[in-house]
Amino acid sequence: MASHLAKIEQKAVARATASDRFGPAALQRRVDEVRAHYDRLSASRAEYIAKNRYYFNQVFDLLRFIIPPGKRVLQVGCLTPDFLHAVAPSYGVGIDLSPKLVELASRRFSDLNFLVHHNYDVQSLGTFDHVMITDINDQADPIAALRALRLAMNEHTRVVVQNYNHLWEPVARFSERLGQKFPLPLQNWLSTPEMANILRLCDYEPLQVYRRVLVPKKIPLLSGFANSFIARLPGIERLNMICLTVARPLKRASPKRDCSVSVVVPCRDEVGNVVAAVERMPDLGCHTEIIFCDDKSTDGTADEVRRLQKLYPGRDIKLYDGPGISKALNVRTGFDQAEGEVLMILDADLTTMPEELPYFYDVLVSGKAEFVNGSRLVFPMEGEAMRPLNVVGNRVFSAMFSFLLGQRITDTLCGTKALWRGHWPEIRALAGSWGAEDRWGDYDLLFGAAKLHLRLVDLPVHYQERVSGVTKMTKRFRNGIIMARMCWAAFLKFKLR
Repeated sequence: MASHLAKIEQKAVARATASDRFGPAALQRRVDEVRAHYDRLSASRAEYIAKNRYYFNQVFDLLRFIIPPGKRVLQVGCLTPDFLHAVAPSYGVGIDLSPKLVELASRRFSDLNFLVHHNYDVQSLGTFDHVMITDINDQADPIAALRALRLAMNEHTRVVVQNYNHLWEPVARFSERLGQKFPLPLQNWLSTPEMANILRLCDYEPLQVYRRVLVPKKIPLLSGFANSFIARLPGIERLNMICLTVARPLKRASPKRDCSVSVVVPCRDEVGNVVAAVERMPDLGCHTEIIFCDDKSTDGTADEVRRLQKLYPGRDIKLYDGPGISKALNVRTGFDQAEGEVLMILDADLTTMPEELPYFYDVLVSGKAEFVNGSRLVFPMEGEAMRPLNVVGNRVFSAMFSFLLGQRITDTLCGTKALWRGHWPEIRALAGSWGAEDRWGDYDLLFGAAKLHLRLVDLPVHYQERVSGVTKMTKRFRNGIIMARMCWAAFLKFKLR
């Protein structure tokens, strides 16, 4: 039977999940909020398009350049159905989750077809020559959307993804407050490199990036010159407001066989999260081993794991005692005991959802990466999931890592990672050789993988607030100094060797 403390903490997790604050329900809540937002404000959309006609005309011209007339075109996101009308398709379909947007689009353009979609169910629509994704910044899970939309494509389809330069976010928000721009719900604000990475993770090949619109308003003598000449100059081009990425779907790389997986869950005083970690753990590969490494908990975490071992005899749940020194050594305990071919880490606070672990598995076994690093800094975070100072520090160290390793890293401290067990002994042998003791283990893993010349790939995850237990990441300045020392040691090894 669960302890009294375990029951209290488990109820807190259950309440958070029921209130759409935690787990997949939080993503569905965002979908519902986007739908409600557009349903509420859809009637004013045409007014804002007319108010910004100069800007939209530039986008129309670019879309006409990319998409020839007379093609079969699918538009995903009907906030601006004018985009679909502008490319003059022989058969045009627009889909959106907002019934109000679909209704208004159907009224304005009766020669086109507009439908309400449910989870991007497009299989019945046939295939298209071009798929325009104009709502990528609205999507709660762009990876799931891009995968689902493949059913509307063939090998010759070209995908056009429209998103906005994240540098323009303050200007956009200010313009909304002034009433000059249509108010948007919470946005992803994906950078061009992040968009390209997501496309590759979903088996698309980015082909071309078009950046346009330096001056979105009509200013005599300035706008035309700025947008047609200055905006095209090297360097300046990256300041433009709108980005259109053209990509093609690739044949999905299927693994030759299913692999066994060991998910290491390092934990210390996480009694309230143990049940959710087991019940929400997806089946991965041909076998999933769940390894709890209890680091001298005092709240009954280990007892709760033992209870679940009896409650779920059909699941391969292991429990090992950690050394009680650091998370890094605790994770090593689990990796050393793991039997799966693929090793994964899932932090016991479940701020990264277990439901996203299949993405890590797919990226690794398909050969896109040899080391998959979770990134919490791409999609919007839930509430106060990460303190502002931690965000700034993480971005600074991520920039350092990208320079040191020669591979793009956007989050150095996300606990969720995946690698092949065959690489672990060599990475383990390098631990402790980076100028300081890594108490969390992330730097040892990343530096070790880079030293072995493994292909590192960032995988965006949805980072959520902790709802049970307390964070173990304290003494931020002291940890920052340790991380800086490790970066200096890596600089000496990687750059001055």
